[in-house]
Amino acid sequence: MAAVTGPVLSARSLYRFFRVGEEETFALQGVGLDVRRGETVAVTGPSGSGKTTLLNCLAGLDEPDGGTVRVVGERLSHRAERERGAIRARHIGVLFQTGNLLDHLTVRDNIALVQRLVPARARVAPQELLDRVGIGRRAGALPGQLSGGEAARAGLAVALANAPDVLLADEPTGEVDAETERRLLALLSERAAAGTAVVVVTHSRAVAGAADRVLRLRDGRWA
Repeated sequence: MAAVTGPVLSARSLYRFFRVGEEETFALQGVGLDVRRGETVAVTGPSGSGKTTLLNCLAGLDEPDGGTVRVVGERLSHRAERERGAIRARHIGVLFQTGNLLDHLTVRDNIALVQRLVPARARVAPQELLDRVGIGRRAGALPGQLSGGEAARAGLAVALANAPDVLLADEPTGEVDAETERRLLALLSERAAAGTAVVVVTHSRAVAGAADRVLRLRDGRWA
């Protein structure tokens, strides 16, 4: 992992608005956030409060209209998409509720593809990653052949493929049973203990209860 003093992930005064016809809707209104290595932060709030927009800005998947995001001290926001993608590949793992996996590749090959995006570094082999998340026997399966719980664990394995400094997870336990949720929480805690900064968007009380800090968004602001 890259050496850094201070927050591993830092956001300052993030604004994001969407225009539909004559109307403007603010999804984020001056939101700031610092997350240190090894810390787990849960972001909660009602649907439409800006949680996913915040996560997308933190990941560099969306550009804020105002404010900045820094990862491992490097500015992520307001750069070309190619530059943001390179920073994301080096430093950030993103776990979506759905859509983490390419349908035409096996689970093992999904991980291998992500690992090819960055130079060689100390990281776990695809099969070992899948063994850790408990679906090693499904390494050769296509995403469409996985159950909901298996897909969630495969998505986490992809997010952890390059031993990220920051892990961003959007409702990672939203479509899994209680036992799979416990397993995923244990894996997130294990990653945080290894020094990763973890931010989880969630409606789950269990996930929020396992976090070091819980922040609540309402109407694009911290409540």
